[in-house]
Amino acid sequence: MDESLIELQNSYDEVAEEYVARIFHELAHKPLDRELLDRFAVNVRDLGPVCDLGCGPGHVARYLHDRGVNIFGIDLSPRMVEQARQLNPGIEFKQGNMLSLDAAAKTWGGIVAFYSLIHIPHEKMILALHELKRVLRPNGLLLLSFHLGQEILHRDELWGKKVSMDFIFFERHELEGYLKSAGLVIEDVIERPPYEDVEYQSRRAYIFARKP
Repeated sequence: MDESLIELQNSYDEVAEEYVARIFHELAHKPLDRELLDRFAVNVRDLGPVCDLGCGPGHVARYLHDRGVNIFGIDLSPRMVEQARQLNPGIEFKQGNMLSLDAAAKTWGGIVAFYSLIHIPHEKMILALHELKRVLRPNGLLLLSFHLGQEILHRDELWGKKVSMDFIFFERHELEGYLKSAGLVIEDVIERPPYEDVEYQSRRAYIFARKP
């Protein structure tokens, strides 16, 4: 891995326990997220194994598992993977890098990537999406979410821990362009304002895209 990925991995290792405390139960306060995950579940149940990519503590994987999805999780942070395994018995979690996935081509029926592409630089996004397309089966479905905007927020400190993290925002048309360039077909785009007192106050977007 390059230095920036190592820094990101170490940063998430550092904040893993606090991340669990703050994030693990967030879906209870996000009705649109639950609605979109329900829709995703209905569409991927019969397509084969599904990956929660950038799974963090595994709360999205748990939600989908409880709705009948054959789900597993991958995260860059080994410490986050440990947390996910402890919190979600019965679901497989493993460490991995979304830019170079340890998976054969055309093996996954779906990928959910909630705020995991937000650390991918603009110049590497098409590469990342090509890798996601590679592992998806034909007709496989991708659901991703991201912060809308143009800024890059750098953090040297998070929740009292020393980190080095860039949170990258994307304009809707920009990410739509990246998906089309990677050969994925966009089915729907949804935007929403932030939930007050629940999350960082940025406008959010969700995209359903399918591999032809």
